[in-house]
Amino acid sequence: MSRITMENIAVMSVQYVHYSFDYYLKSMQACGLKNIDLWGGTPHYCRLDYPTAAAAEKMIAEMRRKIEDMGMKVVIYTPETLAYPFSFSDPEKEVRARTIDYFEMAMDDALCFGTNKVFINTGCGLLDLPREESWQRCRESIRKVCDIAEKKGIMLLLEQLQPYESNLLTTLPDMKRMLREVNSPALKTCVDLVAMEVVEEKFEDYYSELGAGSIQHIHFADGNPSGHFILGDGNLPLKDYIRIMEAHDYTSFVDLEINDSIYWANPHASVKRSADYLRKFLPEK
Repeated sequence: MSRITMENIAVMSVQYVHYSFDYYLKSMQACGLKNIDLWGGTPHYCRLDYPTAAAAEKMIAEMRRKIEDMGMKVVIYTPETLAYPFSFSDPEKEVRARTIDYFEMAMDDALCFGTNKVFINTGCGLLDLPREESWQRCRESIRKVCDIAEKKGIMLLLEQLQPYESNLLTTLPDMKRMLREVNSPALKTCVDLVAMEVVEEKFEDYYSELGAGSIQHIHFADGNPSGHFILGDGNLPLKDYIRIMEAHDYTSFVDLEINDSIYWANPHASVKRSADYLRKFLPEK
């Protein structure tokens, strides 16, 4: 049986959207945390800002040097693709092709950052179209992304979204179906515990239905059950989640996704309080 420690804790940089990347790194250092979930959006790093691969690689090399000089590492890359201008399920093939191309660039970026893990979700299909049509287009697009990932040695971590975010993959049955239909060894599961609670599902069921080998990343936050709150500010059974991970020998990362706009003015405080909460029952190593 594994033991989850503070060495497993990562932080998604998206909650620092109104701060510089340097501020995010200093905040992580002050919180005693080392694992970076690098959100691929402005003002930190957005591939769309760099017209060539060489320009992107130069910027990534500079960022990676800063990261490693502070004793940190990127453990997963999360390109911003939930909304405009990207969609896996859009009826226009040009939009889908652009999204697939962007993910291929994201995989190359991830490898330059030093990780082979890339986050992915389905996004939302157009609500005035039949859901099944959007599902089929989304599945085909993700299959193409997986074909690229297999060649590059990338692990894609697929997350379920909340119903207000998507009409596609929002439940465990949806996750199970997408994994089965895409049928790629590159596609694994990121369980968002808040999204799971919103649809009244159980964490243990993800293990029993998908298997421990599929669950390779966790988005960890508190809620009521909705929201992505500071740990301890909601009413979710956070310690029980940890115990379930340990019971299934989980050894990957527990990613603090405290991504609510109420914390954007002071993201450091939200991460510091959450890290302090975890240290009450998690060892450092």
